[in-house]
Amino acid sequence: MYAVILTGGKQYRVKAGDLLSIEKLEVEQGGKVHFDRVLLIEDGENVQIGRPVLENAVVEAEVIENYRDEKVLVFKKKRRKQFRRTRGHRQMLTKVRIDRVLPDKSVLPAEQPATEPAPAAKKPAAKAPKPKKAAPAKAAPARKAAKKPAPSRTKKVTKE
Repeated sequence: MYAVILTGGKQYRVKAGDLLSIEKLEVEQGGKVHFDRVLLIEDGENVQIGRPVLENAVVEAEVIENYRDEKVLVFKKKRRKQFRRTRGHRQMLTKVRIDRVLPDKSVLPAEQPATEPAPAAKKPAAKAPKPKKAAPAKAAPARKAAKKPAPSRTKKVTKE
C-alpha cells in the first residue's frame, strides 16, 4: 500500500517504513506528525483518488531529526563588466519515517491532532512603535566669516 501526500508545496509517494526529507516542520525530534493532505491511496487492487484530497485519509509519521541541507552556491556574473556575486543557501529540513498509511482516520486515537502542523510565519509580529522623545532645541552653530581672497601671484612688470 502506498500514498501520495502533499507537504511543503511538494508531492511525495510514500509507503510504511520510508524515510523522507521534507521542508522543516515545527515538531520536535521523536514527535508524531499526521499528514492529512493525501492525494491518492493505492492498496494493490483499489486506487482511491482525491478531488483534490481524500477527506478521511491520513498518513502517520515520526520525526527522526531536524537538520540543515548541504550548501547550495549561487554564482552570478556579467561578462566584461567586472560583476561577480556568490551567495550560499542551506535549507532547513525535517527527516521523517512513515509509520502507516490509513485510508480512514477514525482508526487514530482521539487525543492526537490529525493534521500537519501549520507552517511558521516568515515575518515576526509587528511591535508597537516606541514613542519618540522630543529632542531638545539646539541653536544653529555660528557661521564662520568668509575668507579673504588670496593675493594674486602674478608678477608686476615695471619699466625702468
